[in-house]
Amino acid sequence: MATIDNTISTSSDGFKANRAGMLVLIDRMRLLEKRARDASARAKDRFHKRGQLLPRERVALVLDPDTPFLELSTLAGYQFDHPDPDRSTPGCGIIAGVGFVSGVRCMISCNDAGIDAGALQPMGLDKALRVQELTIENRLPYVQLVESAGANLLRYRVEDFVRGGNTFRNLARMSAAGLPVVTVTHGSSTAGGAYQTGLSDYIVMVRGRTRAFLAGPPLLKAATGEVATEEELGGAEMHTGVSGLGDYLAEDDRDAIRIAREIMAKLNWDRARAEAREWKPPRYDQEELLGVMPMDHKKPVDMRQAIARIVDDSDFTEFAPLYGPATVCGHAMIEGWPIGIITNNGPLDPAGANKATHFIQACCQSKTPILYMNNTTGYIVGKAYEEAGMIKHGSKMIQAVTSATVPQITIYCGASFGAGNYGMCGRGFHPRFCLSWPNAKTAVMGGEQAAETMAIVTEAAAARKGAPVDRAQLDKMKKTITDVFDGQMDVFATSARVLDDGVIDPRDTRSVLAEIMAICREGDARNPQRMQFSVARP
Repeated sequence: MATIDNTISTSSDGFKANRAGMLVLIDRMRLLEKRARDASARAKDRFHKRGQLLPRERVALVLDPDTPFLELSTLAGYQFDHPDPDRSTPGCGIIAGVGFVSGVRCMISCNDAGIDAGALQPMGLDKALRVQELTIENRLPYVQLVESAGANLLRYRVEDFVRGGNTFRNLARMSAAGLPVVTVTHGSSTAGGAYQTGLSDYIVMVRGRTRAFLAGPPLLKAATGEVATEEELGGAEMHTGVSGLGDYLAEDDRDAIRIAREIMAKLNWDRARAEAREWKPPRYDQEELLGVMPMDHKKPVDMRQAIARIVDDSDFTEFAPLYGPATVCGHAMIEGWPIGIITNNGPLDPAGANKATHFIQACCQSKTPILYMNNTTGYIVGKAYEEAGMIKHGSKMIQAVTSATVPQITIYCGASFGAGNYGMCGRGFHPRFCLSWPNAKTAVMGGEQAAETMAIVTEAAAARKGAPVDRAQLDKMKKTITDVFDGQMDVFATSARVLDDGVIDPRDTRSVLAEIMAICREGDARNPQRMQFSVARP
């Protein structure tokens, strides 16, 4: 037993300031999420008038009642659709997450047709691809609720068209990997997006509402001169009775979702749940996680205090605590399941990198999942550290992260700067799930460091030429660089770019981790029937 002793004083001014700052960020996050929900909900009268459910009503209905739903990337696309932060609507017009459908844990992806008729939003492709990547990696069935106007031609970019092919490739990969793709096409699924429906294993269509065609009436007339109605070209009755694209004809949205749930119930999919285990909750209140992290990433913090409020009984067996002490590694349990934790109380130095490498490999040997709690300004710099082989030892840690054979989960808790982001299994290293706390910062370096670095380079260049330095111009350049870096490092910028899988309230960390660990366990235990082909339409 190695219980972490509490060193947090909830009555201290520092704790109160941290807590107040965190609550402000959480409120901002929740307001942005509410903005997306409200934007979609404004279409309620229009949807209900034509007998349709709103997208979030569809998601709620397809999920089993009173079961967890891990929604992903809710801030994706923030300030990409509109530069004014007060007018931007995050979420990319996609509702996505992991939840239970007829007792089966599935990935659910729903076009939010209440926003721009479900047209692809900026960063929407990136969000969709990440959701599909998580589906494949965690071996989850994929449930699509489709209603989309497709790409917005006013925002056309050829790279989106080319990269968009990956979404259809992934659907074929899912099917070939034995992961069933169940699709309800509630409304429009047109042009290239028709393959979003067509590449599914089970397709439910809604009478009088579904539209699936490669060219709608306007494009058909422009291209061939042929005149046809939407229903004739791609209605539900035609596809379920003539083309064979649709498998099930539903009378309305509710009926369609009922059919989708029945399909999942009848697939006899591996729904084995992990056996119940005994465990004790943390000894300290998870509410106190609000005050653990300072709002200024330059201020020191003991990450053990965060761990103590997340793991069972606040019990943490630290690995090699005296060697590379700024890098904290150790074993703990979450709801009775083992997990290895790596976090930072400062920069990663040679000893810390070596320790982390050893610990990662040991976790792989024991098949223990690894949680990375990012809070580092990066690998330490300086002549002594270069001579000690910082690059070499940091590279070993990066190799260990890359080659790890167990689920790796990343939470950005504070700073995640420079190559430290890589060594701590940042988004680019494909952790199973990558989440952020609202105070997190991600960048190649701090804005002030970047500005000062460029100032030194500029002054050196001027000295080589024998030219004077324009101090006013130099200060202007430094301010510009600082503003650019500072404007891109917080979660409202990084999550908007789908550089994580979503921002969570620190108080929810334990429950979210328990859910993710269950997803990973079940996915790794499955052995779906792999094939050399994906299921083709008749």
